[in-house]
Amino acid sequence: MIKQIVFAIALLITLGAFTFTILRIISFFKLTKKAFPVRDFGKRFGVMMEVAFGQTKIFRRPVIGFLHALVFWGFCVILIGSIEMVIDGLFGTDKVLKFLGLFYDIIMASGDVFALLIAISILVFLFRRVFLHIKRFEGIEMKKISHLDANIALSIILFLMLSLLGMNSAYYSHTTLVGGTIEGVYPVSKFLSAIFSGLTTDSTLVQYEIFWWMHILLIFLFANMLPYSKHFHVFMSVPNVFLSRLEPLGKLPNMDNVTREVKLMMDPNTAFATPAAGAPIERFGVKDAEDASWKNYFDSLACTECGRCTSVCPANITGKKLSPRKVIMDLRARMKEKGPMLVKNGKDYTDNKSLLRDYISEEELWACTTCNACAKECPININHPTLIIDMRRYLVMEEGSAPGELKAVFSNIENNGAPWQYSSEDRLLWAADLEMNVK
Repeated sequence: MIKQIVFAIALLITLGAFTFTILRIISFFKLTKKAFPVRDFGKRFGVMMEVAFGQTKIFRRPVIGFLHALVFWGFCVILIGSIEMVIDGLFGTDKVLKFLGLFYDIIMASGDVFALLIAISILVFLFRRVFLHIKRFEGIEMKKISHLDANIALSIILFLMLSLLGMNSAYYSHTTLVGGTIEGVYPVSKFLSAIFSGLTTDSTLVQYEIFWWMHILLIFLFANMLPYSKHFHVFMSVPNVFLSRLEPLGKLPNMDNVTREVKLMMDPNTAFATPAAGAPIERFGVKDAEDASWKNYFDSLACTECGRCTSVCPANITGKKLSPRKVIMDLRARMKEKGPMLVKNGKDYTDNKSLLRDYISEEELWACTTCNACAKECPININHPTLIIDMRRYLVMEEGSAPGELKAVFSNIENNGAPWQYSSEDRLLWAADLEMNVK
C-alpha cells in the first residue's frame, strides 16, 4: 500500500508539471496566426505511417537511419510495457496485461530485445557526438547547451534501457528462484539473469524493486524534461508529420488580406466588410514570433536539430549565412523569450526586439533559393521556406526592403509586365534577323 501511495504522489507531481508545461505551450499557440485547414485525414494518416512510423526519410542515411529507426520502433513497443507499469504502480497489481496471452509474450519479448538494441544504438550516437567530427552537428545555432542537452537526453535513454533490462533480469531470476510462473518472454534478460545467480530470493526481489523504481522515475523525469529539450520531437514529430502541408512543395499560400484587395480592385461590387473601429491593422508577412502561423511554431517545437536541412541547403553549402535549421530554432527561441510576456501583458506588449534582424538577418532570408531541398530532406516534414518567404513578404510589403536586383525586377514587372527591362513592343527585336517567323 505504501508503494501505491508513493507512486501516486510521484505520478501526480509528474502529471501536474507536464500539464503546466503543455498549457503554457498552448497559450503560445494562441498567439500565432492561422495556417491551412486540416483536411484529408486519410491522406494524412498515410503520410504519417510512411514518414513517421516507416521512418522512410531517415533511411536516406542507411546505417544511422537504421539505428534511429530501431530507437523509434523500440520506444513504440516499450511504451506498452510502461503503461502496464503505471497501472501496476497505481493499483498494486503485477503484470496486469498478462491476460493478453500470446500477444503479451510477443510484446514483452520484443521490448526486451529492443531495449538491448536501443542501448547499443544510443552508445553509437553518443560516440559520434562526443568523439567524431560530424559537420551537420555544428553551426552558430548549435551552442554548447544544445550539445549538452542532446548528450543528457541520450544518457537518460541509455539508463532507461539498462534499468528495463535490469528489472526484467531481476524479475526472471526472482520468479525462477521462488518457482513461480514467468509472465512474458524475456530472451535477453533470461541470459542476463545469470548476473543475479547466488543471490537469495529476498535480494533478487530488492534488486527488482530498485530497477523498477529507477525505470519509472526516469520515465517521469524524461517526460518533463522533453518539452524543454530538442528531444521534444519524441512527442511532437508524429503529429507534425500528420499535420504536414499536403500541397506541392514550393506552392505559396495566398494572403487573405491581399486576395481581398485584389478582388476589390477587379470588381468594386465585391462584398466588403468595413473593419471594426479600433481593430488592429493587419500585418503583411512575419516580423516577430506571434506573426508566424501555428504550423511554423509547431515545426519549431518538433525540430530535432539534426541538421539534415542545412546539410543539403545550396546557399549554406556555398558559404552563405543561411541555415534552415537556425531559422526554425530561432522562431522557437524567440517565442520562448517573448511568449510569456505576450500572454501576461497582451498582444500590444513589445520588448523592442523582433525575430527579424535580432534573430534572423535579411542576408539570411535573401540567401534562400526556395529550392525546398530542406523541406524535402527533413525527416519530420518541417517546411522551412514557408517561414522564410513570409518574412520576406514583411520586408517587401511592409518596409519596401529588398535587394537592388529584385527592386529592378519588381519595377520592370510593374512597368513592362515582365521581369526584363524591355517594353512589350521591343521584346521580339532579337528575332528580327532570323530566317523564321517568331510569334
